[in-house]
Amino acid sequence: MDTEVKRMYESLKKKLENVVPDFELAYKAEIAVEINQLKEDRNAVILGHNYMEPALFYSIPDFVGDSLDLSRKAAQTDKDVIVFCGVKFMAETAKILNPGKTVLLPSDKAGCSLAASITAEDVRALKRKYPGVPVVTYVNTYADVKAESDICCTSSNAKAVVESLGTDTVIFLPDEYLGGNIARETGKKIIYPTKDEIFTTENTESTEKKETLRDLSGLSGSMIGWKGRCEVHEKFTVEDIRAVREQFPDVVVLSHPECSPEVVAASDFSGSTNAMINFVRESNAPHYLVLTECAMGDNIAAANPEKDMLRLCMVRCPHMNTITMENVRDALKFDRYVIEVPEDIRVKAARAVQRMIEIG
Repeated sequence: MDTEVKRMYESLKKKLENVVPDFELAYKAEIAVEINQLKEDRNAVILGHNYMEPALFYSIPDFVGDSLDLSRKAAQTDKDVIVFCGVKFMAETAKILNPGKTVLLPSDKAGCSLAASITAEDVRALKRKYPGVPVVTYVNTYADVKAESDICCTSSNAKAVVESLGTDTVIFLPDEYLGGNIARETGKKIIYPTKDEIFTTENTESTEKKETLRDLSGLSGSMIGWKGRCEVHEKFTVEDIRAVREQFPDVVVLSHPECSPEVVAASDFSGSTNAMINFVRESNAPHYLVLTECAMGDNIAAANPEKDMLRLCMVRCPHMNTITMENVRDALKFDRYVIEVPEDIRVKAARAVQRMIEIG
């Protein structure tokens, strides 16, 4: 084992010896050293989402964080190449903010069930049905959907984004559960029109247009939502929390706002991935239960070895899980997989994303 590999191995072992098997750490230390050299050769920056598996998370990224954090870092980088260890919509956001840079996504299978739940045509139809109502789109969407939006948001600033609009009625897309949680926080009611209701307004005549305007007059104080869900966070239930509390009555339960409103209400704290990380680091409790993607639970446990992190279940995002040390290395070696966003879409999406970043 050469000096650089040994140094990397020892660094990973110190952090992850209770999380990752030793033989895996030794193997991944070698790849990490190779990646770091390629990164230097290519003048690249590596962004790592909080859901990356621990050996990757604690070795090769220049920056780690949630979607908002990484969007800011992408906007500020002076590197020629951005490697996004996350999923496609995140890499697209980096490209939207950096049209002149090469953006690489290490896996072409790193999609997102939530992003796939809505199309640009769905948003256009909603805007026709609810004319003049501003559209807030969660950053967990593809570029063409962002381009149809007035402003984007993340789970960490969604409430602030909705309140910044100063309007009684907001279209909030596409996460059903995040929308429900934000509606509760902002004191709004939320409705979920069906696709039949949305698309029957196509080619409306004047009488039907008057009906639409009457519909809008009754929507004051409302959020118009969408039935999209994260396939990870929808798995957590109130019954899960009850079962854990029965065995550990003093547990502190943290949930991501992509969990159902019922799960969030039954939790002690709800926030973005960064907010949950900070909560555990800055508080003291006998036990913690973190309801989100399981790799992040491992990463929090590694950063807080003195704290008792309970395991409810191992719900791994199948899309995040396609990002590996090996394909990050190959991304830098072979320019895999280059993210492109058509310029007309990019320009419109950039306005919505930049407004999100400015709100913070």
